Amino acid sequence: MSLEHPAEKNPKGKIGRFERFAELASNFTGSAGFSLLCVLLVAAFVVVHLLHLPMEWQHLAGDAMGAVSLLLLALLKNSERRAEHAIQRKLDAIAAALLEQQEGKWGTAQNQLKAAIRLEDRQ
Repeated sequence: MSLEHPAEKNPKGKIGRFERFAELASNFTGSAGFSLLCVLLVAAFVVVHLLHLPMEWQHLAGDAMGAVSLLLLALLKNSERRAEHAIQRKLDAIAAALLEQQEGKWGTAQNQLKAAIRLEDRQ
């Protein structure tokens, strides 16, 4: 287990299995389908309590909501850290490119800026 920043684990831009899974999970949790799933889970929780079903059912419904909440919290933190690192890389590249421009020298900072904002991917 590594305690490195999620975006720094693969400095060469290689995306690992966990990063791919985290990205897919992040996309799924932002979808209408996941919102519907959450509404159904909450509705099931309410129905279980309104019908006074056995305590096992109430525990199952509560545990399911707790598990989903914990997974979403971990996913949110991972997404936040990756976004934070991407923003910092872009700010660093902008600052370096501005310094190069001010000094009248063009070099690697301009290429790093293009890579940071994925300028080549848009063409």
